[in-house]
Amino acid sequence: MATVLLVRHGLTTANAAGLLAGRAAGVGLDQIGRDQAALTGTRLAAVPLVAVVASPLERCQQTAEYIIERQAGTPHTSVDPDLTECDYGQWQGRTLSELATEDLWPVVQSQPSAVTFPGGESMAAMQARSVAAIRRHDAAVEAEHGPEAVWVAVSHGDIIKSILADALGMHLDLFQRINVGPASVSIVRYGAGRPSVHATNTEAGDLSWLAKGIRSGDAPVGGGTGHSAPSTRDA
Repeated sequence: MATVLLVRHGLTTANAAGLLAGRAAGVGLDQIGRDQAALTGTRLAAVPLVAVVASPLERCQQTAEYIIERQAGTPHTSVDPDLTECDYGQWQGRTLSELATEDLWPVVQSQPSAVTFPGGESMAAMQARSVAAIRRHDAAVEAEHGPEAVWVAVSHGDIIKSILADALGMHLDLFQRINVGPASVSIVRYGAGRPSVHATNTEAGDLSWLAKGIRSGDAPVGGGTGHSAPSTRDA
């Protein structure tokens, strides 16, 4: 299958204020977030992306633009509501410090599979729709562009954590062990037998080794030799 780069949006005004923005309109990147998204776009400039799919929320659309404008080519762009933020219901717009006093808070931390936000979405439903969306887009990219194609999905922290948990074969109740920082890049390849997670939560570093995609094959015993950047003679 193709390779998907899971990119979280950059820092927002709500993040900086300690608010749970959820699906509220008008929450955009602050200056730090714009700088983070620009750096991510620069990191991905060496990777010829065939598609960029983003959550419809403003902060993800802005982050996607920084990635797209630094591409030498013109990747196909689309918006997928199934990659939008979790519906936090009555929690949306409240401060994290206040939410930490709610009886539901420790359940969110230790047993998220049992959580349905008041007036909102269950975390299990959040994971199901986001994983299904990623696998659907990944299959379409592979069918059109081949198994070495690379594409980007720009989404939100809890969404990406739930996708990574699925790819790692982790129960949703363990997904709080995963960290996904603003504008970070995580790398997943869905193989015929199982997903393969090549990186999580990277905020810096060379990604040019992805320029020719990740070739399929069995996992190397002992860990293998890793990846190297393409030779300048191949340019």
